[in-house]
Amino acid sequence: MSEIKVNNIQSLSGTNGPVVSGITTMASSGAMSLPRGDTAYRGGRGRGVFGGGSPGTQKTIDYITIQTLGNAQDFGDLVNLTQQYATCSSSTRGIFAGGEAPSVTNVIEYITISATGNSFDFGDLTQARRRTQSEGASDNIRGLFFGGYTGSAPSETTIDYITIASRGNASVFGDLTRETESGSACASPTRAIQFGGRSQPANNEFIDIQYVTIQTLGNALDFGDLTALGSGNSARRHATAALSSSTRGICAGGRQSPGDTNVIEYITIASLGDGIDFGDMQNATRYPTGTSNGVRGVIAGGTINPAATNTIEYITIATVGNTSDFGDLTAGRSELSGLSDSHGGLG
Repeated sequence: MSEIKVNNIQSLSGTNGPVVSGITTMASSGAMSLPRGDTAYRGGRGRGVFGGGSPGTQKTIDYITIQTLGNAQDFGDLVNLTQQYATCSSSTRGIFAGGEAPSVTNVIEYITISATGNSFDFGDLTQARRRTQSEGASDNIRGLFFGGYTGSAPSETTIDYITIASRGNASVFGDLTRETESGSACASPTRAIQFGGRSQPANNEFIDIQYVTIQTLGNALDFGDLTALGSGNSARRHATAALSSSTRGICAGGRQSPGDTNVIEYITIASLGDGIDFGDMQNATRYPTGTSNGVRGVIAGGTINPAATNTIEYITIATVGNTSDFGDLTAGRSELSGLSDSHGGLG
């Protein structure tokens, strides 16, 4: 064993101590190595976050550790938003955009996923809109928000985008193939997928799946159709949850007028094609939300007629089958939205 004794360390000028910057490591025969890099990136990923919801003006943010089972814990509160907003995230930062606060808003807020606490102001969407819950997707750099409803005009076709690491207002990315609100979205590191939805004020439901390439700008293109419920209007639904691995996208539950559904279907994100039956949720549920750690998908909250539920369920994305019980949210909530630091868009 060796000892190092230091009486004084000074800079070359003798006026102050040394300044150490950059990555510093130390190794010894005792197998000691100091950690490297920003603490925000040092392991520990796998946190899922769920915020806001109805009934009422709920601002609570919950969190879970996706790879384990158990009940959600309190994370903090949204500052302005309450429900019907979109979310996206990088490996470090979670974003909440639009929705109600309690009236329709263009506000964007953010959190640091590895920490706990209340949200902070990020910027604004290009316009105020709500009913965008589950309508956000991202890679590790760029976040996208699809459609929405201003409250007095037909549903929107606009796709907005932000750079997640930089606070500021959203810019226009392009347009969906048709106006929509209350659909859902997920992503691989390359593509963002948008499922179903409906238009207002006509309340027409949609069958189609759309996609964009996240790091380009432009309009959405047709991917295929939701089909696990059959053909025609029976396959059209809104108020669904979406989640993904880096290769497979999942669409679960939702409103299938005149009732709700428990059906889960999946797509292969890199290809084009229709949805394929995956399995079932425990109950027919509308307005749930979903997120993942890339391996396990979790589906939380929603309305199991007639009340909001606190249920969290999970699936293994690479297999097919029904959901299993994960735990509970801190309260029953519908029209909430979820995100994670390790979803399919992050690779």
